[in-house]
Amino acid sequence: MNDTNSPTLKRSLSLKYVVFFGLAFMAPTTLFSTYGVAAHSTNGMISTAYIVALGVMLFTAYSYAQMVKAFPAAGAAYTFTQKSLSPHIGFIVGWTIILDYVFSPMISALLLGIAMRAYFPDIPMYIWIILFILIVTVINIMGIKVAAKVNTVLLFLQFGTLTLFVVFSIKGLLNGQGAGTLFSILPFIDSNVELSSFMSVIPILCFSFLGFDAATTLSEETKNPRKTIPKAIYLITIIGGLYYLFGSYFLQLIWPDFQSFKDAEAAYMEIAMYIGGNFLVSYVLAEGIMSSFASAIASGTSASRILYAMGRERVLPAKIFGYLSPKFRTPVYNILIIGIIALSALFLSLTTAVSLINFGALFAFTFVNLSVISHFFFRNKQRSFIGTIRYLIIPLIGASLTGLFWIKLDIHSLILGGTWLLIGFIYLLNLTKMFRKPPPELGFDADLSNKEANL
Repeated sequence: MNDTNSPTLKRSLSLKYVVFFGLAFMAPTTLFSTYGVAAHSTNGMISTAYIVALGVMLFTAYSYAQMVKAFPAAGAAYTFTQKSLSPHIGFIVGWTIILDYVFSPMISALLLGIAMRAYFPDIPMYIWIILFILIVTVINIMGIKVAAKVNTVLLFLQFGTLTLFVVFSIKGLLNGQGAGTLFSILPFIDSNVELSSFMSVIPILCFSFLGFDAATTLSEETKNPRKTIPKAIYLITIIGGLYYLFGSYFLQLIWPDFQSFKDAEAAYMEIAMYIGGNFLVSYVLAEGIMSSFASAIASGTSASRILYAMGRERVLPAKIFGYLSPKFRTPVYNILIIGIIALSALFLSLTTAVSLINFGALFAFTFVNLSVISHFFFRNKQRSFIGTIRYLIIPLIGASLTGLFWIKLDIHSLILGGTWLLIGFIYLLNLTKMFRKPPPELGFDADLSNKEANL
């Protein structure tokens, strides 16, 4: 535990900054970079697929909102499962969710390096990656307010991308390009689509919503977190969903023949050139770079808070992971460690990193849903008709959906994630002396939290 003279995280964030933070983590412009592949997988019913993905993620968003009311601590999923299920499960979930947050900046660094190499082929990619990581690390060290303000600017640029795409699409449609109409059911219904191929893309699209969960890691830096964070969770999920739905609708209308893309992975660039020429192509490429910064700043912040929560309670070495800078009130060592891990972009493949993130996210989502059932339905005995729906039925549906997607991950994801899980289990055995003693727990006033959660 921290003594009373130790620096603490500073409560300085309002609702809008938490929402902007989560949306920045989500990097909604990924809609464009994934559009071609997703359109092929759904046989063109990409808008319907996003609606289904939004519905799936709202169940888990609901569970996160309930748990943060009870335990508004920086540990997020780690805290929720530790206090609601068991300290041992909490450790495993915390260990696994590290995959999601810690490797996200690495992916942003790698994507930016690839983009910059295309712009400046004579400059080695590693220079861009190192420079990118240095900038992101410095911003995160300087404090949550600085990171939030930078992310806000970058986020609005991402919404500018959607606005430009829609404006150019509407102009093209009115001039007879694409479907030649502003209103069509084409992006929603296709009688030839196969249900199996359609559903196979839903887990991929669900990962586009990662960001609402990251907001819970800011609980100790948010004003009135029990009210602010749940609102932010719903707003992040819904705003992100509307962004994806609106964007995919016009992408489909302006280029109905999704089978004709020269390169599915770069389909959005073909569409940009078709409706906006070099101007729109240049803007989209530049904004892709900016969204990499926004996502890396947000994910780096989240990862450092997860590690801080575990270090503060000596689950991880406290002198390193539980340290806060007296000047910046940020977990500086954790931020530096995350920056070092992000350097793996110099040699680690994108497929490997994505596999680890997919495993960690779905694993944590499943157990957060189960935490709601354990904490509210069983421990607090909220078993009225409404209580049963809120604290058993809804989270059980959420757990079933995310659990199903988790076990259906490709073998690459399961092997890599399972290996990381095994390492964490071995570490837990050592930490607890073969389960002869419990792992350290967060010093959290559970009785008080329960009372306030029910207000």
